[in-house]
Amino acid sequence: MDKRIGTVIIGIENRESASNVNAIISKHSDIVIGRLGLPRTEGMSLINLVVEGTTDEIGSLTGQLGKLDGIEVKSAVLPLVAM
Repeated sequence: MDKRIGTVIIGIENRESASNVNAIISKHSDIVIGRLGLPRTEGMSLINLVVEGTTDEIGSLTGQLGKLDGIEVKSAVLPLVAM
């Protein structure tokens, strides 16, 4: 299966879920090539991941995250073009 590159944006409304989010990201660390965290004292905290993997691998990551309470996940992927 062809690899893709993309971004996953994770909105954390429920801080109690943050440890579960980190555990899932660690489980999928082989496809995560970049991470930016934006903690906020009020409102939703954000984590932005840059990922490179197959659609199944990226879907597994986003699917597991999306099942958590107080977590919102959006992703966008592009074909990985070799140069």
